[in-house]
Amino acid sequence: MTNFIVYRLPVMLASRDTTKGSEVSRLIVLIAGVLGVVGVAIGAYAAHSLEKYLAEGGIDQVDISKRLERCEVAVKYHMTHVLALLVLGLRDSAANSLPRRAAALFFLLGIALFSGGLYSMVFLGQMGHWAIVPSGGLCFILGWCCVAAMAFTRESSPASHGDSS
Repeated sequence: MTNFIVYRLPVMLASRDTTKGSEVSRLIVLIAGVLGVVGVAIGAYAAHSLEKYLAEGGIDQVDISKRLERCEVAVKYHMTHVLALLVLGLRDSAANSLPRRAAALFFLLGIALFSGGLYSMVFLGQMGHWAIVPSGGLCFILGWCCVAAMAFTRESSPASHGDSS
């Protein structure tokens, strides 16, 4: 599974092959569903048990408040971009443009880096490298730029196939 996520998924989403639109759409919807489950689970845990868990770990109240705040931000961005992924996945599979696939990839990377970095700070009290969270934020920005670029791509539509009804 890790090999698929690390190696195959980015290649599928970045591929210029537009013949596999429905496969990419299903994959994006699947990823959105799984990440939605994870986001809701983390949000529920944060709302009901995280404060107690951190207090039992000997963390002072000021640090607990900061971690709860970070977790709330992480879950908010996580779930917002899960919904964006879902919308991209539910788009007509004929609309398998490069900007659409790039947006999905950037949103996925943004969730992993931005929210994942904040989750690391919340649950582990540390983060690997200082640039992880800002890099995730940049991925979100690039994803939204790709969404805007979708307005300028030619995609199959009923009108373009002579259906004037």
